[in-house]
Amino acid sequence: MLHPFPTNDRSSARLRLAAALAASETEIIEDLLPRAQPDAATRQRIDRRAQALVTMVRAKGNKSIGIEAFLQEFSLSSREGVVLMCLAEALLRIPDADTADLLIRDKLADADWAAHLGQSESMFVNASTWALMFTGKIMRFEPTGEPGLGSTLKRMITASGEPVIRRAVGTAMKILGRQFVMGRTIEEGLARAAPDEPKGWRHSYDMLGEAARTAADADRYFESYARAIAAIGRASAGRGPIDGPGISVKLSALHPRYEVAQAQRVRRELGPRLIELARLAKHAGIGMTVDAEEAERLELSLDLIDAAMNDASLKGWDGFGLAVQGYQKRCLPLIGWLAERARAANRRLMVRLVKGAYWDSEIKRAQERGLDGYPVFTRKASTDVSYLACARAMLAAPEAIYAQFATHNAHTLAAILELAGNRPFEFQRLHGMGETLYGEIVTPDRPCRVYAPVGSHEDLLPYLVRRLLENGANTSFVNRLADEGAPIEQVVADPVATVSALVTKPHPRIVLPRDLYLPERRNSQGVDLNDWGALERLDGEIAQAAARNWRATPTGRAPSGGRGVYDPADPRRVIGQVI
Repeated sequence: MLHPFPTNDRSSARLRLAAALAASETEIIEDLLPRAQPDAATRQRIDRRAQALVTMVRAKGNKSIGIEAFLQEFSLSSREGVVLMCLAEALLRIPDADTADLLIRDKLADADWAAHLGQSESMFVNASTWALMFTGKIMRFEPTGEPGLGSTLKRMITASGEPVIRRAVGTAMKILGRQFVMGRTIEEGLARAAPDEPKGWRHSYDMLGEAARTAADADRYFESYARAIAAIGRASAGRGPIDGPGISVKLSALHPRYEVAQAQRVRRELGPRLIELARLAKHAGIGMTVDAEEAERLELSLDLIDAAMNDASLKGWDGFGLAVQGYQKRCLPLIGWLAERARAANRRLMVRLVKGAYWDSEIKRAQERGLDGYPVFTRKASTDVSYLACARAMLAAPEAIYAQFATHNAHTLAAILELAGNRPFEFQRLHGMGETLYGEIVTPDRPCRVYAPVGSHEDLLPYLVRRLLENGANTSFVNRLADEGAPIEQVVADPVATVSALVTKPHPRIVLPRDLYLPERRNSQGVDLNDWGALERLDGEIAQAAARNWRATPTGRAPSGGRGVYDPADPRRVIGQVI
């Protein structure tokens, strides 16, 4: 047997969760719509509140919107926005200075930066535009209208070299990154956050960095988390997991082979590490949230989280939690499973509901693997519907779930306020995003937790690229909020009404992976090796094939005699004979 997952959980809740992965998007949305649909009076209150929030934010002008104004001015629908996106993303993979110089010359020289100058009221946007425009002129060696300035600039480049420009671009990236990163160290992040805490802002710190590739990487991340937990505990000063600051951890940073194919090893090696960090967080009196990652790792992460939930050393501590992604088709049954397991363990989980940050890679991964469908919704409005349905389910289980709602969308924010009533919950937002929106509602009695990344410039760029992709798209609420040309009623449109009008069909331009190359040909069909249901079916087919006695004989010969042929995967087993 393959034994794809180290779990014996075959509860009805876990089976529903697994079944949702293979279900059609239309089937799931039709189930979610009535769960997300408020009554007519509530819907009207949500619409009025959402429109009022957007009106108040816009009334303050782009000057107050900060990074949102930058993303709106250089959105991914503009050529300059794409240039910045390509530059930031490509600089991640360039190992040498000469190639970086060539890239900067290529990307910055031809863009029309001057067209953006003065178009925004934001000083940050205009300063950035001046820098980009000036760098572009230098890279082209063009005269700027003043006698001799062009040749002077050319001589300056010749004398000082393009590394000057490379460092300038690097500095610009750091300035942009500061809008998204709380500090270079956990101490710096805690100090920067402290003045805002009395106003109702809580914080959950994330140590920046990508997945561990080696055991040494995993050890380094573990020590980084452990040091951060101790520092956050000192700053919390006994406020507890809810009122005080907390930490977010990534399982992929704690093990170099955090994948389903290594499930037994991951449970044996990563499980104790997760529990040890949770013990440290419990001792420090803070909360610890396991971050959500790619959909293919969900089932494996649940086994690790379930083991931690039931560890005797963590009894009596309600600071353990995880993030769940509304864009996953399995999100609602996941909420049901978490509530069931929390009740069984006699504890309350902190659950952070997010919309999701890996949508493009989830789509591409399913296409290149030739899977039967996608693990995520293909329409943004469908994700919003899923989010509202999941929010209701979380609020309905206060004894098992402390609800945390991460969103930058005014309609979603207004809906949560209406649906929650007097039940305990908290909002969450990303550092550098949504501050103006939440500034209209946050008080010490209605708090918002800020997801606060901490790390050096070297660790910043991957995170920065995700944020620019997520918020620079022209369908992003953050982008549209800053766009005065977008009508308010469209910006805060009810997703339930939007999806209902589309008859719950998936996006027509995002075809199923098997239809990717039609009409020329069908895509090659793959097996989802991260779905334990698919693996168990494959296991049965392998066992059936293994039970057959294979014989290869020449044409016209009687099938007798011959020599044994052995299984290349297990040379002890004879699989047939050849004559």
